Amino acid sequence: MVSMNAIAPSPSNLDGSHQLVDSIGKIFIIAHKEPTQLLEESLTKENFQYEVIRQEHKPEYQTYSRSYLCLMNHRHAWEKAIQENKPTLIIEADFVPVIGFGKLPLPFNPHQSNVGISWLYTCAAQVYSVSNEGYAEGFSTSMVAYIITPQSAKYLIELAAEINEEYGTNAYSSWDSDIDKILRKKGLRNYIPFRNYGEHGGLPNLEHYQNGLSKTHRADVLYGKLAFLPFYACEERGGKEKLLIVRIKARFKGIARLLLGKFLRIPIIQDSSTPARLISFAVRRHLSFRL
Repeated sequence: MVSMNAIAPSPSNLDGSHQLVDSIGKIFIIAHKEPTQLLEESLTKENFQYEVIRQEHKPEYQTYSRSYLCLMNHRHAWEKAIQENKPTLIIEADFVPVIGFGKLPLPFNPHQSNVGISWLYTCAAQVYSVSNEGYAEGFSTSMVAYIITPQSAKYLIELAAEINEEYGTNAYSSWDSDIDKILRKKGLRNYIPFRNYGEHGGLPNLEHYQNGLSKTHRADVLYGKLAFLPFYACEERGGKEKLLIVRIKARFKGIARLLLGKFLRIPIIQDSSTPARLISFAVRRHLSFRL
């Protein structure tokens, strides 16, 4: 069996420098009616400062699409992130971090001035390039857990206004798929982690399914054991056995995306000045038996 320690991690800052807990100013937990006690307890153990942002209940919201309500909650967090001196971590209430979450490395150079977004949880991820230090520029959808800077928060608020103008409040929009493109156009660089810092623990999203997207998404590979059981694997839904089944499926899906050239696309390799580094990062990301 291959252990995580047997595989040399890609980012050079896995030696303990630039730990997440020391690099983040504050965490905003975005919630509606979901319980957040277990998540809050986990973050407290990791010595994070956090704030729970719960969506207001207003009569007019009954006609809003779930995607727009989600955007409203994220926009609220972006408005707060502008006021922070350090990068801000934003997580949704159904995110389940791994044990040791705070000690994991920042996925980008903390001294870099043009950081847009850094996903800590990825969905449909792609890698574009890998720096000498092991930081990976890339793409992801899903806003389950991500880091932004005050500069990028400003641009995301502008995006929210554009979504409102183009789609209105009632129509579905896959606005999270445009984040990478929007920030790159502004000259910012976006990053994906070597492995996921946690799992999306929520139930299937029927609105996604009704608009031609997958109902569920899970982390392809994790940095370690989850701090607590995700909601989809609570005792009433199958517990640890359900978690094992879901994690095995997610791992196989991640490996399949790698083999099919979806995580690292052939044109990216052909255009890269360091193709071996790219291939190494992509293969080692998935070459672990950690579920």
